[in-house]
Amino acid sequence: MTAKVISGAEVAAEIREELKAKAKELQEKKGVTPGLGVILVGEDPASVSYVTSKAKGCAEVGIFEETIRLSADASEEQILAEVERLNNDPKFHGILVQLPLPKHVDESKVLNAIKPEKDVDGFHPVNVGKLLIGEPSFIPCTPHGVQQILIRRGYDPAGKHVVICGRSNLVGKPLMAILVQKRKGANATVTVCHTGTKDMGEITRQADILVVAAGSPQLVKADMVKEGAVVIDVGVNRIEDPTKKSGFRLVGDVDFEAVKEKAEAITPVPSGVGPMTVTMLLANTVTAAEMASSAR
Repeated sequence: MTAKVISGAEVAAEIREELKAKAKELQEKKGVTPGLGVILVGEDPASVSYVTSKAKGCAEVGIFEETIRLSADASEEQILAEVERLNNDPKFHGILVQLPLPKHVDESKVLNAIKPEKDVDGFHPVNVGKLLIGEPSFIPCTPHGVQQILIRRGYDPAGKHVVICGRSNLVGKPLMAILVQKRKGANATVTVCHTGTKDMGEITRQADILVVAAGSPQLVKADMVKEGAVVIDVGVNRIEDPTKKSGFRLVGDVDFEAVKEKAEAITPVPSGVGPMTVTMLLANTVTAAEMASSAR
């Protein structure tokens, strides 16, 4: 059996079409254009690339976007001042501070300064708490993207044993909180593995759905996966490859070529979970605009 390869890029394209319609309706019926303010500190190449892709996504679906670019030596006070300006500007429904921030800046202090109702990354403690107890909130983009891939491609987590490899605040923990809820698109039995787990393979082989977000290239081998499992690979890692012009290639946290011969379905790297992250940020921004327009 060779697994069905799930294209996250295709799922993302479907969602973006839906967002275009929602943004157009907001504009026509309420006179509201969803707005996203992005704060970029420094010129980290990965961060610049990511912010650029967000700006393109906003233009595609009809979101007004403004990127505030600050130098790498910008003070914490300067960054907080920009956050406060965006908090108080009604044309911005969502605020995103691109991480990582320079070492001299307290990331938690900056993220916590964003109004929860504009926290489209879903990192504010208020939104994290709401997610855990099952109240409506902004869901962190990557784990939300994982859930959407599963739902939209027919792999309902309900009643399934989902094993998550990784316990980060960005993916592992929020995904656990999403899938354990007693609601549609969730209602799973969830186990979380991490670096302290003894014999990880013993746990991962129990998974009906295996989500790997460990940050370790090709960590999960074929002997760690149950026959017929659905495998979602969140990892993105550069490894050396002299055959490539760049000198490297991207691989996930799963040994794709080996595992695809055992799994029922699997996401590739790239073009798997990656395209979903920016798309769910756009979705959160449109939702924030809908909420703001309803409250007026």
